[in-house]
Amino acid sequence: MGSGCLKVTKYFLFLFNLLFLILGAVILGFGIWILADKTSFIAVIQMSSPSLKTGAYILIGVGALTMLMGFLGCLGAVNEIRCLLGLYFTCLMVILITQVGAGLVIYFQKEMLKEELSHIAENLIKNYDPLDDDRRNSQDAWDYVQTQIACCGWTGAKDWERNEILINQSMTAYPCSCSNSSREFEVHNGFCNLDDPLNGTATYADWPVHKQGCMDGAEKWLKDNLGIILGVCTGVAVIELLGMILSISLCKNIHSEDYTKVPKS
Repeated sequence: MGSGCLKVTKYFLFLFNLLFLILGAVILGFGIWILADKTSFIAVIQMSSPSLKTGAYILIGVGALTMLMGFLGCLGAVNEIRCLLGLYFTCLMVILITQVGAGLVIYFQKEMLKEELSHIAENLIKNYDPLDDDRRNSQDAWDYVQTQIACCGWTGAKDWERNEILINQSMTAYPCSCSNSSREFEVHNGFCNLDDPLNGTATYADWPVHKQGCMDGAEKWLKDNLGIILGVCTGVAVIELLGMILSISLCKNIHSEDYTKVPKS
């Protein structure tokens, strides 16, 4: 490889590693957001399932590793250090294989994940109590989900017929976050009373609520954004492959190791 091509490869690899630094920061930030978030469906799952918290720590670890790898790649490319370039290539290959493996696990275990989410949501709905401060964060998060997705219950409003408080009130109240009213200053948490229940009793069919369940709403959101999700995943994989190609190409064409190029501390 000529010196001109070597320089081009070197600086292209440097730019790729800058992208990896940014990507690592994004992954790290996403993991921290999952742990810190208290107002969305993420919070509901996190408080009911330890697996999401474990996943958040994994994301933080992957993000930190990606940033470190980007730094090593930049250092190896600019200073033409073969051992760093080889280490960078190996780390990149391991991450790519791990990502593919994680994607396959999620794909083949999706029914199990769906069942776990269903159990979490149904348990939260059954035990929903606006006066229970211990469950306040998860309940507020679920109210936020129902309001934002415009849904009610996991499979539908009928799920709320299992709630003990609503059973004791003969279904004459309904979850405010399920309301399909567009009135300003609408309450989005706790229970709201029906204006005129027939004979002091009612069913979920009498409630002025959204008919769509949150499971269908979440699936619809995923389908609507599937192109974006696949595009991002494909883009990341292509960048990783190009980084691997550039690093091994540069590594093979650096003929002698010159450790005087390593920055002195």
